[in-house]
Amino acid sequence: MIQEHVFQPRDLVAGHLALDLVNTVTARNAEPVEWLTGYPRLLQWASLTGEFDPGALHALHRLSADAPAAATAALHATRELREALHDVTSAIIRNDPPPADGLRRIEQAWKDAVRDAELTFVAGSARVQLTVETSGLAYLNHELALRSVELLRDLPLARTRICPGPRCGWLFIDHSRGGQRRWCDMATCGNAAKTARHYQRKRQPNS
Repeated sequence: MIQEHVFQPRDLVAGHLALDLVNTVTARNAEPVEWLTGYPRLLQWASLTGEFDPGALHALHRLSADAPAAATAALHATRELREALHDVTSAIIRNDPPPADGLRRIEQAWKDAVRDAELTFVAGSARVQLTVETSGLAYLNHELALRSVELLRDLPLARTRICPGPRCGWLFIDHSRGGQRRWCDMATCGNAAKTARHYQRKRQPNS
């Protein structure tokens, strides 16, 4: 299902940019709903994360307006990366072997990103630098591919979870002090579960 959605700060609860991308599909444990309905919506999400240079996003907006077909292709590539990352990460959380096709998709996206990247040395450390000038409309996909490999390389498995909330299934990293976080967000899925339990208790006859 595809649904128009204006991203809000409450949609960014995963604890890592790459997992926030995964969560641009909601209700994965019911009837999945696609929120990245077009390249402009991808740009809106990227802006909200605060992880991308506003100047780069403005340049991408101009490029996408001039080349809508290429923007659609770039969005499709980002969706494919997202789904591969979801499948691989979900399998790892469940202690299942990650799907080989998902790993290959992430690997290819990472290779495409590195091909257009430049190795720079800033503030005493080396970093891989991407630009809109070299990546074009694939810039966001390239950045997200690098961050996806970063996530999988350092995944804190004991604290990476799948939200059990009804019509959710989002992935998140528990950064809480006690490490007991169960829900993607207590204000949404957590409260919904509490309300459901309360309703069930009220329906039970008094013993």
